[in-house]
Amino acid sequence: MFSRSRIPPRTLDCLAMVVGLALAGCGTLPTAGPTASQILDQEAQNNEAHFTLINVDQRVVATQLATPQANFHSRFPLHRAPPEPTIGIGDSLVVSIWEAASGGLFSAAPGDQLAPGSHSVVLPEQMVGRDGAISVPFAGRIPVAGRLPVEVQRSIEQRLSGKAIDPQAIVSVIHSVNNTATVTGEIVKGERLPLSLKGDRLLDLIAMAGGAKTPVYETSIRLSRGPVTATIPMEALVSDPAENIYAQPGDVLTVVRTPQSFTVLGATGQNNEIDFPRAQPSLIEALAKAGGLQDFRSDSAGVFLFRWESSTIAEALGYERNAPALDGEIPVVYRLDLGDAKSYFAAEHFPVKDKDVIYVANASSTELQKFLAIINGLTGPAVTGAVIKNATQ
Repeated sequence: MFSRSRIPPRTLDCLAMVVGLALAGCGTLPTAGPTASQILDQEAQNNEAHFTLINVDQRVVATQLATPQANFHSRFPLHRAPPEPTIGIGDSLVVSIWEAASGGLFSAAPGDQLAPGSHSVVLPEQMVGRDGAISVPFAGRIPVAGRLPVEVQRSIEQRLSGKAIDPQAIVSVIHSVNNTATVTGEIVKGERLPLSLKGDRLLDLIAMAGGAKTPVYETSIRLSRGPVTATIPMEALVSDPAENIYAQPGDVLTVVRTPQSFTVLGATGQNNEIDFPRAQPSLIEALAKAGGLQDFRSDSAGVFLFRWESSTIAEALGYERNAPALDGEIPVVYRLDLGDAKSYFAAEHFPVKDKDVIYVANASSTELQKFLAIINGLTGPAVTGAVIKNATQ
């Protein structure tokens, strides 16, 4: 050790000045963000609420999980398989006609080498015209649009009755542009797909189009049916059979890549924007993805999640009416105290959403450590020099 008498007075004066300056500037030490106490103090200032602070517990988690999510089952109440499709304008039909005996309108002549003695004829494929009809020899224009094939068959037989010999007809829809659904977006092959008579569900259509090209957890499915359009995560479509509803003629199914991410700042293993590891990770999973809390910096009682929350959830959680709002969303700061063991159970189920910001505050002792490090950096060389000088005298 060295005594005051062995350190030059000039050195002591310099040290005192340096310490004084450091103390004066300790309030402006560099920091990654506010402390937990500063965030708590900033919730409301000058009788004005800046955000709503909510402590995460099981009640908060239950409210989050109970919030209705977008779904197909309620937006599109027609869940059963579509009825047997009718013929529409633009469909392609083939008509076959039989007669009970030779010598009728459609019987082949005895010398016909192509079909000698035939009692039937297959009319060339034809498209349903804008008038909703097709042409049948000796029967004229037959209305077909909006009718079932079996109904068209009866009409043809009635028109030919008395002209052909006990005629029988079969109408086949070769290509339908009306009984189809369109699949597009992030899939292997986008196309208009014909719907089968048994009924096809949404996942059937995606499979027929070659499947999605993106991972399930970052893919959304958008269904447009008439004037209604709804979007849900593909994971919900896969995991909940009720969402895998039957496709209807005219449906447009779009597979959309929707990568989601959250941002982590403060006293964690890494400060970064992190892509979702699955459809909706929990808060504890998000912290683990960021490397967890740093032992020597973090305040375990100062884990915060910043979110623009929907008014429905915010009001259910005690939203302050005088807090600001943006497009119907409320600024909410969720606080998690990981110093309390039961908080881990809540964090395990608390859902993280797209564009959430997670911030871990520094412990109060961190600022003291920074200050002492600055003092040591400033005074250390002077003290060391004085010691070396005294040792050499």
